[in-house]
Amino acid sequence: MKAALVVHRVTRDIEHNVCTMLSAVQDAARAEAELILFAEMASTGFINGDDPERDRAIAEPIPGPTTDRLAVSAREHGAWIGAGMFERDDPALYDSAVLIDPTGRIRLTYRRMQPNWRTRDADPDTYRLGDRVTAAETPFGRVAFLLCGDLFDDDTVDRLRAQQPDLLLFPFARCFNDGAYDQRRWDEDELPEYLARVRRAGVRTLMANYIADPELDGGSFGGAMDVAADGTLRSSLALGVVGALRVDL
Repeated sequence: MKAALVVHRVTRDIEHNVCTMLSAVQDAARAEAELILFAEMASTGFINGDDPERDRAIAEPIPGPTTDRLAVSAREHGAWIGAGMFERDDPALYDSAVLIDPTGRIRLTYRRMQPNWRTRDADPDTYRLGDRVTAAETPFGRVAFLLCGDLFDDDTVDRLRAQQPDLLLFPFARCFNDGAYDQRRWDEDELPEYLARVRRAGVRTLMANYIADPELDGGSFGGAMDVAADGTLRSSLALGVVGALRVDL
C-alpha cells in the first residue's frame, strides 16, 4: 500500500484551497496512493484569532461541506483521506482532524489537546480543547491522530501510546518567525526535536505541513516526513515545495 503526504499552498480563498485538495487527491490516487494526508487546518489555514463571530463563519461542522466533498472524492478514488480541519461545534471551535474511508464514512475524528493553537487571550469557552486520543482499524493498521503541538506534550503522547497504534497521522502547521523557508535551520535546529518526540511516541509517523504566505499565518513553510518508530527519518519532502511525499506503508 502507498500513502501520499500532501503539501499544498493555502490561501485566504477557502474554496480555492478545497479545490486544490481535491485535485491533490486525484493526483495521488492516479499514483496509486491509498492513504492521502493533508496538513493541519488544511482548507482554511491557521487563521483563527480572538473574533469568535468571524471564526465561526470560517470554521465548519464535522461532518460538513468540506468533509462531504472529501468523502465524495474518497469514494470516487477508493482512498482514505486524512486532513486537519477548523471545526465548529456551536458554540465551540476546535483544531481538529478527520479520517475518511473509501466509502466516504468518517472513521476517526480528533480534537487537538495542546492549547497553543489558540491565542493567549482567546476565550477558552469558545476555543476549546479535545480530551481524548482514539484510534481506528484500517487496512494499514491501527491509526491515530495527533496535531502539531500535541506531539510535544508528554501526557498526550502517553495517551497515544496507550492506544497502541501502528501508524500516527500528524497534520501540522509550522513556520519560522521571519517567514523563511530555511532548510538548514530546520534540519539542524527543529527536525531533531520532532524525531526525538516520535521516538518517545514509539510509532511510525506520517507528517504533512502546508505552505502559506506570511500574512496568512506567519508563513508555514511546508515539508512532509515519514519517520520510523525509533525516530529515524525514512524520507522527506523539502521545505517550500508544493507536491506530495509518496511512501510505502
